[in-house]
Amino acid sequence: MPDFGGKVAVVTGGASGIGAATSRMLAAAGAKVVISDLDEPGGRLVADEIGGVFIPCDVSDFDANARLFAEITAQLGGVDLVHLNAGVSTGCSIGEDFDLALYRRAMGANLDGVVFGLHHAIAALKARGGGAVVATASLAGLVGMPFDSVYTANKHAVVGLVRSAGPALAQDGIRLNAICPGFAESGITAPMVEMLEQQGFPMMTADEPAAAAMRLFAEDVSGECWFVQAGREPAAFQFRGVPGPRLD
Repeated sequence: MPDFGGKVAVVTGGASGIGAATSRMLAAAGAKVVISDLDEPGGRLVADEIGGVFIPCDVSDFDANARLFAEITAQLGGVDLVHLNAGVSTGCSIGEDFDLALYRRAMGANLDGVVFGLHHAIAALKARGGGAVVATASLAGLVGMPFDSVYTANKHAVVGLVRSAGPALAQDGIRLNAICPGFAESGITAPMVEMLEQQGFPMMTADEPAAAAMRLFAEDVSGECWFVQAGREPAAFQFRGVPGPRLD
């Protein structure tokens, strides 16, 4: 496990699932951890357990993200490690049951929450001379998931953001990467556990993607998207090159 003694970390969606698992690992590695979530009772419970701090935040709100990083700076002097992990399932398709409110909620949490969080994290990390950001994407960011096309769309967007912004941010000493877990214990997968087991899909514990996030906090890489699958060692997904134009 890396040594993050003296580091300040923030985990959005840290009240449960992957976020809570990452928070516990960061605290065990010596970091002072800020748990941020809309679930205040759950977030405070995890923060009390690990000796951290709880700050509520609706990640889909641009100004709320600004207040989150300002409060962390005021209380703890800055931030070094950021896990942009908060996310929700969609709850509708793009067909007859399309629901604009559910669509906006999913895009707000899963995409805006990463964009807004990264925007405010950049300034905070630059003030500390650099740091690391890990975004939670999904295997749905690497392949098509027909049962939730909206979720697939926003997770593809997170992957695209990380791949494009990561190399540029590395010039400022900020490492941006993503984890792309398969089915792991979380609030999103909880309603699907029985169905997934019946279809033979293994369910990972939340610790498995959290451990991959910890590795990315320590690795000297930026712009990588790591798949996390049951029974496999997490690694950077190798994207195929796009064929170039024909000149003849």
